[in-house]
Amino acid sequence: MELSRRTFHALAGTATLGLALTGSGSPTSATSARPVRTGPPPPVPSADGRRHEIGFDRHSLLVDGRRLVLWSGEMHPFRLPSPSLWRDVLQKMRAHGYNAVSVCVAWNHHSPAPGRYDFSGVRDLDLFLRTAAETGLYVIVRPGPYIGADVDAGGLPGWLTATEGRARTSDPTYLRYVDEWLTAVDAVVAGRLFTRGTGTVLLYQIENELDARHVGGPAGRAYMRYLYEKVRADGVDVPLFHNDGGRDGQWVPGSFGTGGEKGRWLYGFGGSPEPDRVPPDWGHFGAGGAKGGATASARTPGFLPESGGGRPGTWGGAESDGKGYAEARRTRDAAYERRVYLTHLANGITLHNVYMTYGGTSWGWLPAPAFCTSYDYGAAFDEARNATPKLAPMHQIGQLLRHVPDLARLNPAKEVRASDERIEVYHLTNPDTGAHVYVLRNDTDEAVSSTLPDAGIDVPVTVPARDAKLIAARLRLGRRTLVYSSVQPMLSLTAGRQDIAVFAGRRGDLAQVVLDCADEPTPMRLDAEPAWAYNLGKLNVSAPLGAGGLSRVRVEGDGVDTPMLLLFADDATALRLWPYETPSGQLLVYGPALLRSAELRGSTVHLTGDTVTATGLEVWAPRGITRVTWNGRAVPTRISASGGLLALRPLPGVTRPVLPALDGWRRRTENPESEPDFDDSDWTVADRTTTFSTTPVPEGQPVLFADDYGFHYGDVWYRGAWTGDGDVESVSLAYSTGTQGLLMAWLDGEPLGTHRMPVPDKARARRGTWTAKAAFALPRDLRKRLREEGRGRHVLSVLVRRMQHDLDGTARDTHKAARGLTAVTFEGADPEVTWRIRGATAPDPVRGPMNNGGLYGEREGWHLPEHDDGDWKDTGLPRSDRRQGVSWYRTRFRLDVNRGVDASIGLVLDDDPGRAYRVQIFLNGWNLGQYINDVGPQHTFVLPNGILRTRGANTLALAVLSDGTTPAGPGTVRLTLLGAAAGGVPVRPV
Repeated sequence: MELSRRTFHALAGTATLGLALTGSGSPTSATSARPVRTGPPPPVPSADGRRHEIGFDRHSLLVDGRRLVLWSGEMHPFRLPSPSLWRDVLQKMRAHGYNAVSVCVAWNHHSPAPGRYDFSGVRDLDLFLRTAAETGLYVIVRPGPYIGADVDAGGLPGWLTATEGRARTSDPTYLRYVDEWLTAVDAVVAGRLFTRGTGTVLLYQIENELDARHVGGPAGRAYMRYLYEKVRADGVDVPLFHNDGGRDGQWVPGSFGTGGEKGRWLYGFGGSPEPDRVPPDWGHFGAGGAKGGATASARTPGFLPESGGGRPGTWGGAESDGKGYAEARRTRDAAYERRVYLTHLANGITLHNVYMTYGGTSWGWLPAPAFCTSYDYGAAFDEARNATPKLAPMHQIGQLLRHVPDLARLNPAKEVRASDERIEVYHLTNPDTGAHVYVLRNDTDEAVSSTLPDAGIDVPVTVPARDAKLIAARLRLGRRTLVYSSVQPMLSLTAGRQDIAVFAGRRGDLAQVVLDCADEPTPMRLDAEPAWAYNLGKLNVSAPLGAGGLSRVRVEGDGVDTPMLLLFADDATALRLWPYETPSGQLLVYGPALLRSAELRGSTVHLTGDTVTATGLEVWAPRGITRVTWNGRAVPTRISASGGLLALRPLPGVTRPVLPALDGWRRRTENPESEPDFDDSDWTVADRTTTFSTTPVPEGQPVLFADDYGFHYGDVWYRGAWTGDGDVESVSLAYSTGTQGLLMAWLDGEPLGTHRMPVPDKARARRGTWTAKAAFALPRDLRKRLREEGRGRHVLSVLVRRMQHDLDGTARDTHKAARGLTAVTFEGADPEVTWRIRGATAPDPVRGPMNNGGLYGEREGWHLPEHDDGDWKDTGLPRSDRRQGVSWYRTRFRLDVNRGVDASIGLVLDDDPGRAYRVQIFLNGWNLGQYINDVGPQHTFVLPNGILRTRGANTLALAVLSDGTTPAGPGTVRLTLLGAAAGGVPVRPV
């Protein structure tokens, strides 16, 4: 029976608290303990060498007995193959209000073969965890074994497709491999646990969106119990959880055995509301019960391990009407984020992770088959590491949660109605402090202004169309109390000799802030825009947002010894306000595009960060700070009227680098494998008769599936040879690939043609496995020649672009669907064919198993910078060829970006969309993605610094695969500047 809203509210107010746990591994029941009262949040986490306790009740996490609201963003280090840049993204996340980072760990990225696990170089998980700790972020670790994450096979290694055992079950063969993986990854994670003080790992996920069919069955419960007990045996003692993709109350506490351990399992669920629908209530104000999201587990806090922050890009762009990530960012903009995430907060979700916050690049053969190379995701930080306007709500909400502890323990309160019924109001209150929080949501297509007479707020509050706003009342701001505000409080801190409170909203909003003042104050207006009035113990300050940048009002003389500085900012201005905690106290910086760090030494505060344009700088710092440096250089300052250190001249902006033209191209054709006299004697004979694939082997045919012969990524070649039977009239090639796979065939060196899978429409955009039968009739001249040669030797050569393995989201071993040829039949003759197969060579020891495929040029190292292309032919671009097969193009270029400039550079490919060809892009040996000219939607490819030498020489190689039906390029190939800032982080070459 579903609970009514009134009944649920009554129960929620008296519900028993959940279970807490201690970092020492001895859980304590919170039902017998006093509720943890609201107080200061935990300090910024670090690897401080001290033991810490991590617990939870139904409201929030408890860290060392203090309430913590987790405001986390997802990034995947494997999608940014330049470890230096991990620090860049993590610093940006922390500066913009995130206090945690969530990371999937992809099994396939670390394991090229059974028993082999590599955590070095770009796979150095320990380095990432150390960097996160140094940045001051908690870490949510998600090592699967299955992660989903829109990567090949959902992160399961390619070699697992050719093994016995049902994945994601308690099958003993599968568990043996899982044991290997968890032993390897947990050895890294256990060394960086926050409970031990050796890192900041706070939570750990086992499995991801395990299909509902397994929840009620003994095999599913046994599998989850095995994972739980294995992780504990490996020394991981932080709370564990699973991400329920359907919000169905699956894998809640008690649904499987945990070896007698209680109170250490969190229920989490994921969700990504569609932009054209009203954001749902997944907690306090929803339907409640087992399918009510956060209410499915009444003793644990509301937890969203995956809250949709965009959408992945599919081949052809059908889901975005061909507009790509620009459409994802438009439809899931800042207003969408406010409406969704503030609704989550109102619904008691205090563990919140945005998937993705930085998407990055699914380079090489990493992406799941439906998705193109870019994993920009329309996220708050784009693929080139640039901040986007979507950061405004994340920044404001994150800073609020970090600095105002009242939001860590909120209960639904009595119903409050807006004067305009188009505004929906969520009313919550903190039982410890008496603070009230109102989330106002406008689901209409026009802005609505309304008062809240039930709450005593008689000034109009404007909520833009399809947007939301959080306002507060009776909230402590330093040593004063906020009566109410008409815009969102963003932060409250004490710096030096004054309290500072920031209020933020949309440009053009009229902010009205009312403070309790027992005595009449003497406000000081420091900018032209604000106004104030005092009446009956209330100070009402108003300011239009955005009119003059940051607006300041100083309040003193009201009987409180400490002055208060009120700051008013619109979204753009708020993104230039940077609070920072130091051992000596808090500070606030205004002006630059980013504050990375602040360190106090003596009387000087040393700041590092980024600027894009020339900008002013103001610093409100702890007492005794009289000097400022910026990126190592002294900044002359004076004391401002608002009590800050104000720079006497602007910080300089960035000088944008000039990029070279790409010329000096050299060209060489390949695919000698199509020639009948090619030596394939060292190729693997394809003569197996059984397989562990989910694809059946056709009767009378050998197993031709690429994975069965150890070729798991990239292109694969087949050569079938026979003697005699010159009466072949046609050949039929059945094959199975991921999205946008294709095959090309030659007989005795003569092209038979190319077959390709269709471009997906919206209904099939996420389909991962595609099968087809390509029938090629032999040209008349070729048939005549075969008959004339009689009993000569004949060779059928087939190149298959297999794309990637399917995801296994339903736990049906769909990742084991065949890749490559599945059957070959002939018309006019029935030759006895001996098949040989060849794919990628041994995995690249630096770049990993998913960098290379089986093209001849890849096997011969043509993609590597050290390859000698002196005998290649000079050529120019654009170029037009009509040839079935593979051609390579190489050039070298030098960059000379000034030191101290972080330039993000991309490669753009453009051509007539009627030309059917695709390109594998190799920069300095790294396979940075696939371009399909006539499919799209991607034309720009990010070249990560570290792989890209921004001060030095680079080698670019393009492997062009053309089907011979149309002229093929490349067309225009050029470099483009995607972003530049003065500052950045030091980048080491990969």
